[in-house]
Amino acid sequence: MFDWNDLKAFLAVARGGSTLAASKALGVNQTTVARRVESLEHDLGFKLFERGQTGSRLTEGGQMMIPEAENVERAAIRFANHAAGQLRGVSGALRLTTNELVANTMVIPALVEFRKLHPDVQIDLVITDRTLDLENGEADLAIRTAVELVASDLVARKIAEHAMALYCSRDYAARRGVPASLEALQDHDLIDVTPETGEIPAATWMMRYAGGKPPITRSNSMGSLVHAVKAGLGIGALPCTIADPDRDLVRCSDDVPEGRASSWIVTRRELKDTPRVRAFIDFLAPYLQDFMKKVEERGRIRLAEDAATVVPFPTKHAG
Repeated sequence: MFDWNDLKAFLAVARGGSTLAASKALGVNQTTVARRVESLEHDLGFKLFERGQTGSRLTEGGQMMIPEAENVERAAIRFANHAAGQLRGVSGALRLTTNELVANTMVIPALVEFRKLHPDVQIDLVITDRTLDLENGEADLAIRTAVELVASDLVARKIAEHAMALYCSRDYAARRGVPASLEALQDHDLIDVTPETGEIPAATWMMRYAGGKPPITRSNSMGSLVHAVKAGLGIGALPCTIADPDRDLVRCSDDVPEGRASSWIVTRRELKDTPRVRAFIDFLAPYLQDFMKKVEERGRIRLAEDAATVVPFPTKHAG
C-alpha cells in the first residue's frame, strides 16, 4: 500500500520541476520531499525522476504513473470533501421533486416546520407530474405515488396508503345530479388524464364504465384535475385524502377498487445516509403520516355531514 503523502510529493515535484519547488508548494522542507519520492521509488521498484543540476525530470516510467497518481489525488479530494460535509452536519441543498398537488397541500406546509429544526438545509422544489430520473441526478429525492414502485437501485421509505374515488363539485351536482350507479356514468361529463400524467388506475376504471363516451376534457396534472372538478366541469377520480375534507366537492362513489396506491419518499442509495437527506426523510415521513391521519379524520366528519343528501354509489362489485 502506497503512502498518500509520497504520492503528493511525487505530483508536486512533477508539477514544480524540482524538490525545492515542491517543498514550497507543500509547505514542508526540501529534504522531506526528496525522502518521500525516494520512498515511493523504492516501493515501486523503478525510478520516477532523473535528477540534475537544473531540477528533476520525469522518467518514462514516471510519465506513465502521472495519470494514475492524479486519479488517486481526485479520489482523496472527494473523500476529504465528503468528510467535511459530514462534519458540517445538517446543511446544504436538496432537490425534491413531486407533483403540484402534493407540493402545495403537503410538502410546503411541512417545510415550514422542517426549517425550524434545520435552517441550514435548502430545499429546492422541482414541481412536475413527470417522473424525473433520480439515478441520473435530475433530483435528489422524490415523493412518488403508485400501486407499486418500478424496480431500481433507488431506496424508498413508505409514507402511507391511500384511496381514490369519484367526485364532482356542488355546482355540478345541483345542475346535473350525482350518478346513482356505475351505469349512470354514461350520462355524465367525465374528466380524464393525459398519458403524460402516467397511469391513474382510478381514472382508467372510471372511463371503462363510460360506455365509449369520450371525456369532455383531459388534464396532464393532478393539481389542475382537482381544479377542473371543483370548477364544475365534470366528474373526476381524485385522492380521497385531498377531496373528502373539501366542502366544495361531493363524493359520488365508494373507493375505486383499482385506485388504492401507496406513496414513498425515494432517493439514491449513496445519498440516503448523508446528514441532510437522513434528517429530511426522518422528518418528512412521520410528518406526512400524521398529516394524512388528520386529513382523513376531517374527511370522515365532512362526509358524515353530507350523508343525509348524498349517498356514494357502491363500486366493490365491479372488477
